[in-house]
Amino acid sequence: MKKHYDVIIVGGGVIGSSIAFYLSKRNYHVLVVEKEALAQKASRAAAGMLGAQNEIGENSPLLPFALKSRAMFPALAEELQFLSNINIELIQSGIIKVAQSEEEAAHLRAIASFQERLGEKAEWLTTMQVKEREPELSEVVQGGLYLPNDGQVSAPLLSKALAQSAAALGADFLEYTEVQELIQENNRISGVRTGTDIHLADHVVIAGGAWSKQILERTGISLETYPVKGECFSVNTHKRIITSSIFSSGGYIVPKSGGRLIIGATEKPDTFDESVQLDGLYSLMTQAVNIIPALKNAKWEKAWAGIRPQTGDGLPYLGEHPHVAGLFVATGHYRNGILLAPVTGLLMADMIDGKAGDHPFSINRIPYMKEANI
Repeated sequence: MKKHYDVIIVGGGVIGSSIAFYLSKRNYHVLVVEKEALAQKASRAAAGMLGAQNEIGENSPLLPFALKSRAMFPALAEELQFLSNINIELIQSGIIKVAQSEEEAAHLRAIASFQERLGEKAEWLTTMQVKEREPELSEVVQGGLYLPNDGQVSAPLLSKALAQSAAALGADFLEYTEVQELIQENNRISGVRTGTDIHLADHVVIAGGAWSKQILERTGISLETYPVKGECFSVNTHKRIITSSIFSSGGYIVPKSGGRLIIGATEKPDTFDESVQLDGLYSLMTQAVNIIPALKNAKWEKAWAGIRPQTGDGLPYLGEHPHVAGLFVATGHYRNGILLAPVTGLLMADMIDGKAGDHPFSINRIPYMKEANI
């Protein structure tokens, strides 16, 4: 007997699980289909920075979207803790974007002025002020932009909490199950085929990260997306050597609990190869030790890579396909999938709910909404 769902979500990463969570809160009967285990790709690999001000450029239409999503995290963390008993380790200790040259310092001071005009908290720190806040920073640091409201979470725990909370609200999950075909009838989506099984639904959301393009191509639909590999590694120190996340032109250093630090990330486009290469690690290590010399004494933990979904213009696909009714796409978040997960889930739920027109981030008001091309 074929089971009918209100919504089927293809992809069990942080974006798919967030959409499932927000739909389940509205009593939608949801099925999430994931070809591997839940959240084992980019969602697992991410450092978990919530860098709304740090990551999003001042002229990007993503900025208000990112700020909205960042503001959702404190309440979301409490809700997920209640439903799943998982602490997503939300830490709001800020991000310092460091300068290593006079040119970088001038650029960061200009960003600070712009952020302040927006009404956001941003503070330019002199070299002395940076050293007072983070004494382990080296002499190569020539000041920094302090963004106190940008924070971090544990990316794996956020993904797990969203999925378990959605399940607690009634969502079903199919792991190790690959969608072979999107089923259409008269230019309307009617479900998916997984091997010999057919699952019916009124709406299907493609949220497969960097693999979304491949899923859609099986149905004759193309997206302007491409994979970008990001390599990271982690180390442990006997004591906490920094309190804020440190971001530079060469990467980031994110302090986690227990003296653990995540250092990343490389950017290698057009590959699905998840192996870690020595050239990438060498570059990250050199930059990290240059900024924080004490890292030379850190103990190695592990290295890994994640494949992030990027689009041609750097903006995500979020919305209903213009020619296939009921088919929605939510991908292309690139390095900001963790940050944008809450507001993406909310927006997609609003669109499926038919309320997006009244939402401040509705399909009619988001300037970066793009239609998938057939």
